[in-house]
Amino acid sequence: MLKRKIEGILQQWKAVEGHNPLIIKGCRQCGKTYSVLEFAKKNYTNIIYMNFFQNAAYSAIFADSLEVDHIIMMTSAFMGEEARFEPGKTILILDEIQECPEARTALKFFQLDGRFDVIATGSLLGVKGYGKEPRSIPVGYETVIDMYPLDFEEFLWANGISDAIISGLKTHLDTYQPIPEALHLRMRELMLQYAVVGGMPAAVQKFVDTKLINDVLQIQKDIVRSYEDDMVKYAGKADKALIRQCFQSIPKQLSKENKKFQYSVVKKGATASKFSGSIQWIEDAGIIRRCYNLSLPELPLAGNAIDEIFKVYMADMGLFVSMLEDGTQYDILQGKLWGYKGALFENLVADFFGKMGRKLYYFHKDSGLEIDFVIRWRGECVLVEAKAVNGNIKSAKTVLNHPEKYHVYKAIKLGDYNVGSEGSIITLPMYMGFLLTE
Repeated sequence: MLKRKIEGILQQWKAVEGHNPLIIKGCRQCGKTYSVLEFAKKNYTNIIYMNFFQNAAYSAIFADSLEVDHIIMMTSAFMGEEARFEPGKTILILDEIQECPEARTALKFFQLDGRFDVIATGSLLGVKGYGKEPRSIPVGYETVIDMYPLDFEEFLWANGISDAIISGLKTHLDTYQPIPEALHLRMRELMLQYAVVGGMPAAVQKFVDTKLINDVLQIQKDIVRSYEDDMVKYAGKADKALIRQCFQSIPKQLSKENKKFQYSVVKKGATASKFSGSIQWIEDAGIIRRCYNLSLPELPLAGNAIDEIFKVYMADMGLFVSMLEDGTQYDILQGKLWGYKGALFENLVADFFGKMGRKLYYFHKDSGLEIDFVIRWRGECVLVEAKAVNGNIKSAKTVLNHPEKYHVYKAIKLGDYNVGSEGSIITLPMYMGFLLTE
């Protein structure tokens, strides 16, 4: 069984007196249902589980009155002895709640009633053109959190790396002292494996159990195919082909020297007016993340973001690699990355940052100045450069050399080397990007 961070979040939610019903959003197959059911088994006497995607008939329970006692009566009639409602001992799990908008409206009444805990999950919740809108979204009566595929730290746990070792890595980050060589090599190996496997639970479990990369790749391709099927099945009729074209263009977008998302790469002559909704659809489904250009690398970052200029990264590194030609997995594991290495390692850092809940930003000027990522770290605006090997960070040095203009005093260089520092530049092995959480 894979250890997930969501377990701790669910325990914290349950411990809060008078807590709201919880909605967990996340892309398909990232582990929402499994994690919620495991939590429920450990913490409740009675589990009432409805999956609106598998059984649309459950929606009839919420078709009329949304009073809690009426829902209890209808659920008991529908499910029989499976539905035991005991105050304080029962949890109601509403899986794929986007399939039943009335169930989401009902969350307000469960919160006001207070006798039963409710957790809902949604894969395409809020995605444009998907299903019907609820009669009323229970603002203030629900708590919504995002769940992602396994991040690198969870991948480390799955591969036997203990919290004590991870704590030791954090100490090296704080002191800028090199990692012992044996641990450094092992972490580098695990990072390359994570770059290939990613964080989809089925893929990680297969890798942990068998180490068979071909089997992992098949799982990833099936997931990508299911995403494309969703685009065809659930998107608006006029958008179906456009969404798939945008999605399939991502590897080409990242292969460019200037990785700004360009609609002309999707289709010759394409414009933002025609395709911008397609990018939004894929992003809302949790499949990609946008990284916005900054007018200035200053805090607050969101206040300096340029909405119409952005890069696009896959939300999960393993799925990104699976979209490339077969054999790329072997090249990565062997360190043979050639010209595409910049795209791969940028997406890896985007994976690290995105799964810790960071919004993504970069800095680019027409003069050629470009910083891969800009983050808030330990209260400062910090530049982050991702280099597969000991690459040049000329742009970062230019920004640091003009503090009166940019007000930036620190940069982090992630690459294929050990921990160290060079004045205002911190050098870190690529795998330590997952520790930049503060």
